[in-house]
Amino acid sequence: MSKEVFSLCFMCSIRCPIRVLSESGQVKWIEGNPHVAGMEGSLCPRGAAGINMLYDHQRLQTPLIREGKRGEGKWRKATWDEALDYVGEKLKKIIDTHGGHSVVLGERTQLATHVSKTFLKSIASPNHFTHDALCKGSVNTACRSLFGIADGQVGVDYKNTRHIILYGRNIFEAISVKEVNNLTHALENGAQMTYIDPRVTITATKAHRYWMIRPGTDLALNYALIHTILKERLYDSAFVDRWVLGLQELQDFVAEYTPEWAEQETGISAKEIIALAREVSQEKPGVIFHYGYRGASYRNEIYMRRSILILNALMGSIECKGGIFFKKGPGEVKGKPARKLTEQKFPKINVPRFDKVGTPDFPLPDPNHGVGQILPHAILNEDPYPIKALFAFRFDPIGSIPDAGLTRKALDKLDLVVSIDINYSDIAWYSDVIFPESTYLERLDCIQQANGLKPQMFLRKPAVGPRHDTREGAMILKQIGDRIGTGKYFPYKDMAELVRWQLEGTGFSMEDFDAKGFVAYGKEQIFWDRQDGIKLKTPSGKIEFKSSLLENAGFESFPAYEPVERPMDDKFRLVVGRIALHTHVSTQNNPYLHEISPENVLWINSRRASDLGVKDKDWVTVTSSRGSGKIRAHVTDLIHPDTIFMLHGFGHKAKLAERSFNRGVSDSELQENITDKVGGSPALHETFVTIAPV
Repeated sequence: MSKEVFSLCFMCSIRCPIRVLSESGQVKWIEGNPHVAGMEGSLCPRGAAGINMLYDHQRLQTPLIREGKRGEGKWRKATWDEALDYVGEKLKKIIDTHGGHSVVLGERTQLATHVSKTFLKSIASPNHFTHDALCKGSVNTACRSLFGIADGQVGVDYKNTRHIILYGRNIFEAISVKEVNNLTHALENGAQMTYIDPRVTITATKAHRYWMIRPGTDLALNYALIHTILKERLYDSAFVDRWVLGLQELQDFVAEYTPEWAEQETGISAKEIIALAREVSQEKPGVIFHYGYRGASYRNEIYMRRSILILNALMGSIECKGGIFFKKGPGEVKGKPARKLTEQKFPKINVPRFDKVGTPDFPLPDPNHGVGQILPHAILNEDPYPIKALFAFRFDPIGSIPDAGLTRKALDKLDLVVSIDINYSDIAWYSDVIFPESTYLERLDCIQQANGLKPQMFLRKPAVGPRHDTREGAMILKQIGDRIGTGKYFPYKDMAELVRWQLEGTGFSMEDFDAKGFVAYGKEQIFWDRQDGIKLKTPSGKIEFKSSLLENAGFESFPAYEPVERPMDDKFRLVVGRIALHTHVSTQNNPYLHEISPENVLWINSRRASDLGVKDKDWVTVTSSRGSGKIRAHVTDLIHPDTIFMLHGFGHKAKLAERSFNRGVSDSELQENITDKVGGSPALHETFVTIAPV
């Protein structure tokens, strides 16, 4: 018997709408939802590999309780009641002895995040953080410093752009299907693309202009672009006069940052910098200086991301076709969003967060995501208080937080480590209890409130039943809550009841999603009136070049540029990234994706490799102040001589993830744990390494 279900992918965090076909309880086909504009039925390799994840015999199949030492891999199978009782008993003892704030939960932001937050709020813990903090915390802070609006509520109109400038935003390998389809449409219709990166990526090969910039000098480039735009009055004066605060201060600041100065810092000629400024200005306002997705590279990350957003404001490319826009929620059309469990009243929290976000130590990062890389320091130093338990919900701090050795040392100090996961991640392998979650093809999930130019809601529905003894993450947290006395905060018996509760008052029902997988609050795109209707949330109601958020916290809006340190002698700057075939640290053991991309390699410039006696495909040892590993060299002219590059997410230590075990090198084993102290992101590209032939 055949069946068609519209749902949402979760092979990465994009959550592309999908159409799933099954027959006799077996998934046979997955494609992009043909009813969703921009999807056009297409799907990325990871999305196609969802079937492999569903039927992978190496995925987690039952609750497990550790019997040996952490990381030793000795487990015993347990029933759900046994595993839940075990965690409930240990957790209650920790809470009674040390307080609920001694518990931390980290996760990849997902549809059930409001359940995770409720789990912590119910025990008076402020300590929720997400992978977003490690990926784009400084982008978030930069957006709030200019607009008063977080990055998650900013969108990009790729389809109608006339020129897009990408700073290492490797969009054709990232990969968001809808974004790629819309950008491809724009390029086919004559749009230009400029790509800036120390490495020639797939996106670089599709660009009309590519600059191999010296790593870490993007801010210098942008200061010179701003200098040129202001000096030659290339900006949208009507928009800037109406909406910008601090133009004169910016103009005074960038006066010394000429294209000639930037040429010495970046390696990009002054003439080319001036040419780009003039060229882009001819297409304003339908241009995009892309503010980035992963904004976690350097110590000055927030200021680099602010400079990109400032360039958009100067071009007037805000709330217009082909530019960037603020996402519209159902309130714009007098609708109501889906309810969240976090709307309840909870016990008062009287302690700071583990990462001290919201205190003088970290006044600006968004507490909705936190500063995750502070976790090992907080545990080891017991600052601001002892941390005793960690819940990892489809998030791997060992592979995601720099300096994995330090992270493992911190984990050893905890009384309880619990993972909710689908696969044997490295953190699951290091946990005391593993709860197996059902895959996205096997579970009903919470509502996705999809704000944008057209506010919508999507629903993830199961295509088939669970193959193994697995459960939904939102049910696992509820069932733990039942055991520690907080069950009243989870007023549902199953996921269907939770979803129906979420939909109360919206005017929609679960059945409304059957036909297309989503419901819409209206038919027309909503752009705010650029003269009087842009609803900024800064104190001034303006786009704040001179930022009250920064200045009130004691930080400069326009800090003097500090030259970027160059690797000396035989050292290289380590740069990391991703490809279309893998998501962070979670897909390397997928049968299909592993076969195509089984391990990472080390990109190294041909001249530098020759100096070291390294040939293409040679084994080399890469060593930092934190660790080392053996990896094959990829010798090429397509990378800056100062830089080496490796894919993120390899070098797994979980032995039962047999395909990915010990394949390649983990970048987190090499990276130093360095933070952008203003914006909050880790500085993943601030580590220097040496290379030696094996």
